[in-house]
Amino acid sequence: MPGSHNDINVLDTSPLFRNLLNSEAPKLDYTINGHRYHQGYFLADGIYPDWAVFVKTLSQPRGLNQKHFVKMQEGRRKDVERAFGVLQAQFAIVSRPAREWKHHNLANIMKACIILHNMIVEDE
Repeated sequence: MPGSHNDINVLDTSPLFRNLLNSEAPKLDYTINGHRYHQGYFLADGIYPDWAVFVKTLSQPRGLNQKHFVKMQEGRRKDVERAFGVLQAQFAIVSRPAREWKHHNLANIMKACIILHNMIVEDE
């Protein structure tokens, strides 16, 4: 239904987040600034629940480091939202529900749309 794909509805129906709640997250290991991490983190805003995997914007940043972090985090969230908006406007398949699609097919569709978008931009 129109308007039903807001952040919280998607979160409630997402198998990824359901698996996170059941401690069945995909294996993920990476290192940043010498610190090793074993799970993914998601940039989120204040409407999301207080889960360890959500990195929310600090509501009252203190000091230059926290203010810089908030600015960078909000910028990355806007970049992702803008990128999906561009793809949704350009390719109808991205803007439609994909609940019945297999994950590997969705990944291939998204990669194909990104490649096509880049080809179009380069050609123009």
